[in-house]
Amino acid sequence: MLKRGCEAGLRARRALEVRLAGRRFRSTSSHQDILTSAHPDIATSAHPDITTSAHPDIPTSTSSRPHILTSSHSGFTLIELLIVLSLIVILATMAMTQHRAGIVHANEAVLAEDLFRMRDAIDQYYADKNQYPASLDALVSEGYLRKIPVDPFTRSADSWQTVPAEPDPNNPTAEPGVYDVKSGSDGTGMDGRKYADW
Repeated sequence: MLKRGCEAGLRARRALEVRLAGRRFRSTSSHQDILTSAHPDIATSAHPDITTSAHPDIPTSTSSRPHILTSSHSGFTLIELLIVLSLIVILATMAMTQHRAGIVHANEAVLAEDLFRMRDAIDQYYADKNQYPASLDALVSEGYLRKIPVDPFTRSADSWQTVPAEPDPNNPTAEPGVYDVKSGSDGTGMDGRKYADW
């Protein structure tokens, strides 16, 4: 009888504990529903397990808030593109100017060398024959020049302007010959002088 009485007491105690646990769960669930409806962010952060297990349909704070995506790599603005294009144009203009100046400087060096060689050949011809050559072609035919150089500015070997020598007073009927040679270009050099005056 005593044993049966103890077993009955244990069963009654367990039944009471189950009832109390059920009331606590219902009370907690009702309180969580109220918090979720009023403050979904607070409820989710405070009891994430209870909210998810008891009410899976209620969205959590991480899914209810919209995500604002920001990109760290923004594109170029129109002003930035215009600045870059302006710098490119300025640098290209400077490069083209330097390139053209380099070409002109090289052509002037070639012109100065050609004039020096032809004038030196004229002087050698006069020293050997005691008279100036009748034409520039005579310098080639007599072996003082291999060929008539091409004017780097006129791109022609026939555009050279010859300066005749003064008549010989001892022989006024003789041809004066070529005393000097100049460029046939009407351009102006980088030093401000005309190429025809070199």
